[in-house]
Amino acid sequence: MRTLLTSLILLLLLGCGATATFDYDTKTDFSVYSSYQYFTTIQSNLNDFEDERVKNALDSLLPLKNLNKESSGQLLINFFAYEQITAGNTIGIGFGSGGGNASVGVGGDVPVGGNKIEQQFTLDLVDAQNDALVWQGVYTGTYPAKTTPAQRQAYYYKVIGKILNGYPPKK
Repeated sequence: MRTLLTSLILLLLLGCGATATFDYDTKTDFSVYSSYQYFTTIQSNLNDFEDERVKNALDSLLPLKNLNKESSGQLLINFFAYEQITAGNTIGIGFGSGGGNASVGVGGDVPVGGNKIEQQFTLDLVDAQNDALVWQGVYTGTYPAKTTPAQRQAYYYKVIGKILNGYPPKK
């Protein structure tokens, strides 16, 4: 129960400022696709644990879009992420004194919260027969640098869910 509550709080915090955008080949008939498979080599810039979390989220959410995993899928999936660690917010404190032609001041910042990871996550769907990109979703958002594996799994379910809101595209 505690993990669920923590995950829900994390999801609420992560929802602020995150965006998902989509692009696709306007000539593609997406109704013909019913299966998928992953590229044999995915260079995601994520570690193996994160790759597995992303695949778990995709394997759970793609069937909701009528796409089932098969050994020779009609769509090939690729994903990759760019991440940057940024410092958390700070509060500035300063004080000073002055008189006449001289003054003295001292200031500093007090960190509030921890570091955050800014991430741009891209999901590509490629037509396996033509080897052509037919759909792409990009999610941009942040999450706390110090998270548990369960929180990161919840994060990737949220990311993939937001990205897949744009599939199939509404023409």
